This record gives sequence, structure tokens and C-alpha cells, in this order.
Amino acid sequence: MRILKRIAVFTLLLISLGVAFLYGLSRFIAQETSPRIYSDIDSLPAASTAIVLGASVHADGQLSPILQDRMDSALNLYRKGKVKNFLLSGDHRTDDYDEVNAMRNYLLDRSVPSYHITTDPSGIDTYDSMFRSSRVYNITDAIVVTQKFHLPRALFIAKNMGLNHVGYPANAREYETEGSLIRREKLANVKAVFELLTK
Repeated sequence: MRILKRIAVFTLLLISLGVAFLYGLSRFIAQETSPRIYSDIDSLPAASTAIVLGASVHADGQLSPILQDRMDSALNLYRKGKVKNFLLSGDHRTDDYDEVNAMRNYLLDRSVPSYHITTDPSGIDTYDSMFRSSRVYNITDAIVVTQKFHLPRALFIAKNMGLNHVGYPANAREYETEGSLIRREKLANVKAVFELLTK
């Protein structure tokens, strides 16, 4: 019985340490990137490109609410002259799932010329999107557009790659899955640190 109690106490201790580490890392990343996040569009410095990070697309090609908010926010930056071009970075690994062309069509339907739009079909995750923005598409300054809960990780990755990217939070609304997405971000922060360390 004593052994079981010790195991239970040890297990609880490990869980507590793990939770504390996740929250501590999340807070550290938020503090490191907060100077790069601009919620006020007037104070946001202009950049060459808006990098819009992909999210889920429905089977009929319609954008999910999360992705539509990202696109609308980036489109607002474009119309206000804060950016001249778009890099749409998302998942198009298979023929039956295509984030980037759904994003591209959304902009074309709103009178954005095609020559201002570049698509990155291999932006499988945030690390890939940040890495490829520089190494593949030669973007040296950009405004990253995604939700407030996602921006710190994206900019933390960019900062540690030596990229001069800043962030603009996508228009906020209540999402059904927001709670789980915020919890997922805490785990994704660990993955981001691992990817940066291992390159």
C-alpha cells in the first residue's frame, strides 16, 4: 500500500511539474514576443508582405471561421496600405485538401490582383511557414496574421530564425474550439522549441 501511495504522489508531482513547465514556457514566449505584436493597425509598421497562416477548409472550399478571420484581417492590411503582397502558407499535400488555393480564391473574389498573391502549399505547420517564408520566398520583413492565441508561437519561431517579422491579430470572434486550441498551443510551444533546437 505504501508503494502505491508513493507511486501516486510521484505521478502527481510529475504532472504538476509538467503543467507548471507548459504554463511557464507559454508565459515566457508571450513576454518575448509581445513587443512584436500590434493590435492597433495605425501603429503597425508597414511591411512588404502579409503572411497568412493556413487553417481548416471545408470540403466545398469554404474557409473555416478561423481562416476567414485571418484572411479578412490580412485583406484589411492590404487595403490600408500596410502590405503590398500576400504569402498564403498552408496545407496542400493531397489533391482532395487544399488550404492555399481556397485562400487565394477568397482574395481574388475580393479584387486582389493575382500578381500580389503567392501561395506556399508546403506550410504544413507554423515552423515550416516561418522557415519557408525566408528560405524559399526570400521575405525579409512581413506581418504575420493569425489569431491572438497563435501569434506568440509564430513570432517566437520567426525571431529565433533571425526574421524581422511582426504580428497582427486576426479579427476576434468566439470559436467553438477556442478552448482546446489554446490548450493545444501550450503543447505546440514545446514542439516549437524542439524544432528550433534541432533545426
